[in-house]
Amino acid sequence: MQSLSSLKDDFLQYIEIERGRSSLTVRNYDHYLNRFLKFIKTDSPQGVTEQMMREYRVYLNRLPARDKKKGQHEETLDKRTQNYHLIALRAFLKYIRKRGMQSYDPERIELAKTKDRELDLISEKELHNLLNAPDSSTLAGLRDRAILELLFSTGLRVSELCSLSRDIDFRNGEISVRGKGGKIRVVFISHDAREAVGAYLKTRVDIDDAMFVDHSPRAHARMEREESLRLTPRSVERILTKYATLAGIAKKCTPHVLRHSFATDLLYNGADLRTVQMMLGHASITTTQIYTNVTNKFLRDQYEKFHSKRKKD
Repeated sequence: MQSLSSLKDDFLQYIEIERGRSSLTVRNYDHYLNRFLKFIKTDSPQGVTEQMMREYRVYLNRLPARDKKKGQHEETLDKRTQNYHLIALRAFLKYIRKRGMQSYDPERIELAKTKDRELDLISEKELHNLLNAPDSSTLAGLRDRAILELLFSTGLRVSELCSLSRDIDFRNGEISVRGKGGKIRVVFISHDAREAVGAYLKTRVDIDDAMFVDHSPRAHARMEREESLRLTPRSVERILTKYATLAGIAKKCTPHVLRHSFATDLLYNGADLRTVQMMLGHASITTTQIYTNVTNKFLRDQYEKFHSKRKKD
């Protein structure tokens, strides 16, 4: 019988190839499963017991979490991060049983209860200031304005944005993108976003295939080494941080914040939850439902604002 370590390697290849998971997901699952295998101190699929699983849950709940920014330890892993570990473990155990081997029943692993997720959102005024922060008289400024407009117009994930190629035809106002799990969906592009992207691409003189590329001084050296100038998700995150500061936005502002703004804007203006799910590329509508708390508050505020104006007899 195969060992757990060997099965883990097979499983990671399976989710990458057959399930189409991204390289980041594969790395994360590898990290979570290595932590589990190191803790249980057995390499036999049949050796995983109820007692081991209970002790592992306690271990995760008490595990110090490192603050990446400060390099210090927080109190413990938050419940959501603990659940990431358990989701990976459940998927791994299901894979083992699918291979016809006996191991711990994955259906017995219950996720920890978490608080309702709070969305990071910016106001309409902050969004306006952010979109108008780039200096459109420079090539980098034109690029950054196009990035901001496109993120808000489409709700793209930052990885999806960075994977776009410059030969995409924007004239019909829609494009197909490949999202998580290799799933393709159609996103629609506003007039402002099309104008911004068009103005940027017309000014480009390089021949790189990527839609958004590096225009910093180091880009020349990369070209000489025949490297792609394509922006990375981390580069786009830094761009957002830069313009959020220029726009006077004190709170954290990331590409995902613009994705949230895109979704809530649709719901505020009458779109139904299923439509928003399709536009965001969520596999489950449960993920999309995080926006209902925000929109319900918005509707309540609108009710109190306008219904209170009703004249009393």
